[in-house]
Amino acid sequence: MKPNLISEDKVIITVAITGGIQGKWANPNIPITPEEQAQDALECYEAGAAICHIHVRGEDGQNTPDLNVYNKTVKLIKEKSPIITQIGNGIGARIAYGVKVSSKGKKYGQAIVMPTLKERLNLLNINPPPHMHTINAGTFEFRTKYGSHTFDNPISFNKKYVQGCNERGFGLEIEVYDSGHIANIMDLVGMEVLKPPLHFSLVLGIQGGAPASVNNLLHLVDQLPEGSSWQVVTVGKFNLRTTVIALCMGGNVRTGLEDTLYYSKGIPVENNAQLVKRMVRLAKEIGREPASVDDAKEMLHLKK
Repeated sequence: MKPNLISEDKVIITVAITGGIQGKWANPNIPITPEEQAQDALECYEAGAAICHIHVRGEDGQNTPDLNVYNKTVKLIKEKSPIITQIGNGIGARIAYGVKVSSKGKKYGQAIVMPTLKERLNLLNINPPPHMHTINAGTFEFRTKYGSHTFDNPISFNKKYVQGCNERGFGLEIEVYDSGHIANIMDLVGMEVLKPPLHFSLVLGIQGGAPASVNNLLHLVDQLPEGSSWQVVTVGKFNLRTTVIALCMGGNVRTGLEDTLYYSKGIPVENNAQLVKRMVRLAKEIGREPASVDDAKEMLHLKK
């Protein structure tokens, strides 16, 4: 695909409200409980977001594969607003503490623990069902300041997950972390497991994946099959600037406390709606209107 610098297409704003690792110790305004997440999703919908990207937390504040928590969270979000609910297929990592033992028997150190493929596949059984799921298009080493782990996304698993989504009528967002992942997806298209048009998330700045740079963004967009829709996901200090570039290129955007803890240098984000409002303002400044929920469903070929 080629960027369109004069696009006037409506822009789908996705908000990733909670995230896959960090908790309130990183920013106390991250919504953790189902009730907090439902209220946050409502405020983001009212601010202009069309899609809410969801990870859930257990009572200890860490990511959990517990379907009871997912069920409650999706139910409460749907009761409060019509925002499109999207489940992050990776679930998220837990931080394990005291993973090493010193010569004196004292525990120290930390590591991240990833969910099993079985736990991730079980997300297909969330009830009430969400509108969308994500898949991660390839395996890579997921490195964070809390530790590193292989993020396992074999094509056999993705094939099974996509088939489950197809059977249930769920929409799909495809998260790619480097250009080889796009080739993996085209293999699934060749198997007729995935059918175009496809919706991609181009993830930049994750250690182990493609670094956040203009060249990498341009390269990834260039590899996408014609007729696809796409958004960029960039974490940390590159988040705002890369997102603005994508907006100017005709892409869609994602924001939220999963991707950035700070509104500007040294200033913590007050809430997810604050970030959504900024994306709405920037989109309008360049002549692009935010897509409504109904607009986004039509653009992404979701069930209404």
